[in-house]
Amino acid sequence: MSPSTITLLFLLFAVVMFVLEKIPLGVTSMIVCIGLVVTGVLDVKTAFAGFIDSNVILFVAMFIIGGALFETGMANKIGGIVTKFAKTERMLIIAIMIIVGLMSGVLSNTGTAAVLIPVVIGIAAKSGYKRSRLLMPLVFAAAMGGNLSLIGAPGNLIAQSALEELGLGFGFFEYAIVGLPILIVGIIFYATIGYKLLPNHDVKNDGAFDTQKDFSDVPAWKQWLSLIILVFTLLAMIFEDQIGIKLCISGGIGALLLILTGVISEKDALKSIDLKTIFLFGGTLSLAAALQSTGAGEMIAGKVIGALGENPSPYILTLVVFLLCCVMTNFMSNTATTALMVPICLSIAQGMGADPRAVLMACVIGGSCAYATPIGMPANTMVVGAGEYKFMDYVKAGAPLIVIATIVSMIILPIAFPFFP
Repeated sequence: MSPSTITLLFLLFAVVMFVLEKIPLGVTSMIVCIGLVVTGVLDVKTAFAGFIDSNVILFVAMFIIGGALFETGMANKIGGIVTKFAKTERMLIIAIMIIVGLMSGVLSNTGTAAVLIPVVIGIAAKSGYKRSRLLMPLVFAAAMGGNLSLIGAPGNLIAQSALEELGLGFGFFEYAIVGLPILIVGIIFYATIGYKLLPNHDVKNDGAFDTQKDFSDVPAWKQWLSLIILVFTLLAMIFEDQIGIKLCISGGIGALLLILTGVISEKDALKSIDLKTIFLFGGTLSLAAALQSTGAGEMIAGKVIGALGENPSPYILTLVVFLLCCVMTNFMSNTATTALMVPICLSIAQGMGADPRAVLMACVIGGSCAYATPIGMPANTMVVGAGEYKFMDYVKAGAPLIVIATIVSMIILPIAFPFFP
C-alpha cells in the first residue's frame, strides 16, 4: 500500500475511534502515532515531533500557571468577582464569551483559552453552575475571536506570508470584517437556542482543579503573586514580537517563577499538567504530519476541487473552499489545515485569475471553524479533561456553530472580498 493510502486509513480509524470513544482519546492518538511509524509512513522523529511542538510546551506551562491560580485560591476569588456581575448562567456565558472573544483577538486564541480556563472553573465553583456548560462556550469564543486580527491565530499569519510573496496582504484588523459578525452571532446563538445544546455533566473534583478546598490558610502573598505572574505572562504574550520571546517560552518563564518562588510546589505543578491533553494533541499532530508529507491531504483537496470542473462559479468555489477547510480543520490542527490549503487555494485563484485574497480569506475563516471535535484546536483539547467531555458533546454543541459561521461568511465574503474586484 502507498504511504498516502495508509495515512488515509489511519485518518479513517482515528475519526471512527474518536466518535465511538470505546478507548480513551489519548490512546487512539498514540495508536495512530505509533502505527504510522510501524508502517513506515513516518520516521520516529517526525511522528513524535508533536510532543515537542511549541503548543505542547505552552499547554504544560499554562496548566502549571492555571494550577497555581487554583492552589492559592486566586481563581475562586476572581470567580467570585465575576459572578457578582453576572446573575444568571446565561449572563455568565455571554460575559465569558465576550471577554474571551475580544482577548483572543489580540492574543493567541490558544493562549487566551489556556489563561482563562482555570478562571472559568473558579467561576463555576463559586456560582454553583456546571463547568461543563461554561468551558465549551469559552473555547468556541476563543476560536471565533482568533479571526479578529492578524495575530489572533497562527493560520492568519500563514495566509499573510503567502500573500506577501505576491506583494499583497491583509490589514491588521481586516479579518474582523468576517470574524466580528461571526463572533456576535455566535454569542447570541449560545445565549438563546444554543444554550440548550451545551453539555450538562457533573464533574468529579480531581487533582488540578480541586474546587472544594479551603483556601483560608494560604498566605495572601501567594495569591497575589500567582495573579501578578499570570498578568505578566499575559503581557509578554501580547507583546510577543516586541520582546522577541515566543508564547511558549513566556509561559515557561511564568511557570518556573511560580515554582521557584514557592507559590506552587513541584508536586502540585506536576499534578496540574493534564497528560490526557498532551497525548491527544501530540499524537494527532503525527497524523497531520503524515497527511502533509504523503500528499494525502492534497489528494483530498485536489479531488474535491477537481470535481467542480473547469470554470466553477466564484460563489460555489468560495463555498467549497470554506466547507473543505471546515471539515479538514476538525480532524487536523487548524494551523495544519491552513498550511495545507493555502498553497492549493493560491494555485486555484491564479488559475482562474481571481483575487487570491478572496480565496485565502475563505480558507482561513473556514479553517478556524474547528468547533465540532475535541482535536480541531488546542483549546478544545485542553478542556476535555476539565469538562469531562465526550466526542459527541463537541458535535452536538459545535456543529450548529459551523452552520452559522458558514451562513454569515457566505453573506459577507462575496461583498467584502469579491473574486473579481
